[in-house]
Amino acid sequence: MSQTQTMKAVVYQEPFKVSIEERPLPKLEHPDDCLVKVTTAAICGSDLHMYQGRTAAQGGLCFGHENMGIVIEAGSGVSLLKKGDRVVMPFNVADGRCRNCEEGRTAFCTGVNPGFAGGAYGYVAMGPYQGGQAQYIRVPYADFNCLPLPHGTEHEADFILLADIFPTGWHGVVLSGFKPGESIAVFGAGPVGLMAAYSAVLRGASQVYVVDSVPERLAAAEKIGCVSINFGKVDAVEEIIKKNGGMVDRSVDAVGYQASAQDGKKEAPSAVLENCIKVTRPTGGIGVPGLYGLTIGTGQCNVKSYNRYLRDMIISGRAKPSFVVSHEIGIDEAPQAYTKFDRREDGYTKVLIHPNGPLT
Repeated sequence: MSQTQTMKAVVYQEPFKVSIEERPLPKLEHPDDCLVKVTTAAICGSDLHMYQGRTAAQGGLCFGHENMGIVIEAGSGVSLLKKGDRVVMPFNVADGRCRNCEEGRTAFCTGVNPGFAGGAYGYVAMGPYQGGQAQYIRVPYADFNCLPLPHGTEHEADFILLADIFPTGWHGVVLSGFKPGESIAVFGAGPVGLMAAYSAVLRGASQVYVVDSVPERLAAAEKIGCVSINFGKVDAVEEIIKKNGGMVDRSVDAVGYQASAQDGKKEAPSAVLENCIKVTRPTGGIGVPGLYGLTIGTGQCNVKSYNRYLRDMIISGRAKPSFVVSHEIGIDEAPQAYTKFDRREDGYTKVLIHPNGPLT
């Protein structure tokens, strides 16, 4: 732990303003806790919902639900981790003990956020868990919430994506009912949409169509073998059906993850879901990651259902999701990065923060 009693943290002040503050170092609060020195945290599109003032978030909240780092202290109840272990944490805070957790639905844990099913780090209404866009973070139920990683710094930019967007993109494809060999259309080429498209490629899709209007995003989709569709230039549904020789087998609505008040060409979510219905064949399937409750294939991602297998795909060289990362910065650059990410300036797509400086 640092010799000082404070750390740097990215703290929300008011709409369109975050700042770097000195915050008290976290401490163990329960025997099942561990403390992690954060090596990398990521700025998520859903952080922008708070940043833009579209939630009930109050000033003083430390952001950051995509976090990884090195264990520096473990509580007496922690048996699977030790000091020096490299770990990544799902954005879902879960206790591993409730009925939902036992059934694999860790995004809906009923034991970590009284009165609500689900908890997360650094997010409004998701419990008392401070975010990891800071130099240190406390991880509750550490044995359950920490996924061990190989020691060193290899694959850092890939492993951090196991906290949220890689499993969430994979989850969107799962929700659609996708099977190898099928065709699929992904609406929205933000980080989650690109991860959904990449997941479909990894799982053996015959063709993957990606719909967006931002050139950098469409270029990223093309680099992983997808067919890009610019809805600002053509009717996306008509173009996909034309190129595919008919309707696709599956589709994923990932537009909710790329929503921005500055993106004037963004399609309304209801219109996107309508387009998914129009482009997907009868008896096909639609996945909508990130939403709650409907049985058409929606739901927040249960990261622990996928992260171990996706980690092993990264280690083996089969997957390298860091192609989506556009910028890596120090913590002092975070306020400017939020501004540019929100405005889609300078190609900001997925930003990684290294709160304790560059990796060595």
